Amino acid sequence: MMYQRLRDLREDHDKTQKDIASMLNISQTTYSRYESGALDIPSATIIRLARFYHVSTDYLFGLVVHPVQDPAVAALRT
Repeated sequence: MMYQRLRDLREDHDKTQKDIASMLNISQTTYSRYESGALDIPSATIIRLARFYHVSTDYLFGLVVHPVQDPAVAALRT
């Protein structure tokens, strides 16, 4: 589920795999492998993606249905 959410979030933000890979300082191929589930995503990268998309890591992992973060978590971004 996490991998589909990554793709959906990327597409909802009108970003390409290359755009996200650049933001993460990785190759497009590596990001593609993350999104397809062929490569495990490092926890630091999951956190960066959650912050970038303004969603919780629980949402990325498929543990919750709604992407909205707890306000306390959102405050940590600043």
